[in-house]
Amino acid sequence: MDEPKQAGGLAYREAGPPAGEAAAGTALFVHGWPESSWMWRGVMGPLADAGWRAIAPDLAGFGDSPAYPPGTWERQIRALDNLYGALDPGPVALVVHDWGGLIGLRWACDRPEAVRALCISDTGFFPDGRWHGLAETLRTEGEGEQLLESLDRDGFGALLKQAIPGVEDRALDEYWKGLADLERRRGTLELYRSGDFEKLAPYEGRLAALEVPTLLLWGADDPFAPVAGAHRLAREIPGAEVVVLDGTGHFAPDQSPEAYAAALLDFLGRVAG
Repeated sequence: MDEPKQAGGLAYREAGPPAGEAAAGTALFVHGWPESSWMWRGVMGPLADAGWRAIAPDLAGFGDSPAYPPGTWERQIRALDNLYGALDPGPVALVVHDWGGLIGLRWACDRPEAVRALCISDTGFFPDGRWHGLAETLRTEGEGEQLLESLDRDGFGALLKQAIPGVEDRALDEYWKGLADLERRRGTLELYRSGDFEKLAPYEGRLAALEVPTLLLWGADDPFAPVAGAHRLAREIPGAEVVVLDGTGHFAPDQSPEAYAAALLDFLGRVAG
């Protein structure tokens, strides 16, 4: 996986087949909170080895991307679209996780011509959705500020190590970038406080209307976006496939990158090769 490049105002990482070889297709990976493009490091390599071009941006204010205030849901969608426009990769297999799902799937519904397949992981897309406890804290005035102000790199690392057993220090350093200064912490609060699920009401039925192959790839033990959400999406998207990774929690690409990549490649090889 390459070191970050810049396009459309965002940093992004890229992997692909050797120069001069035509790619089987392009996969666009959109990370969630509090991570960055680094979370896809164990997935992008196998895709590149199989002949795919893999692109993974750092969302605005995360990783090596500058902030693009305000850090709202809508602003993140615009930033993603700016990157897509700058790179102009053609129709992509869109791979999303956590907040990357809420951002990327709204983008896909607004840009149906840009998407040829979907892989959705550990997220939701429901107008009647409910936030988990940590998210509710971040959404609450005063409490969110207090929580983020109390975090330093070590405290942040300790929290993530509980959620991602065995996570490497390099990954923690990469993810900490998204909270390393006041502007980026403000962006996190703006993101969560703009995350009203009723905004998804106009999008009901629009994932199905994309009529693209869809894989729902989930951690079996996800406490934040339980696997029931995958089965609900499967009922709403005709023909969607569900793959559940046993022994894996919310951060599936970090915890089980080999199994994640294998399931994704099997899916893409059958539906988008």
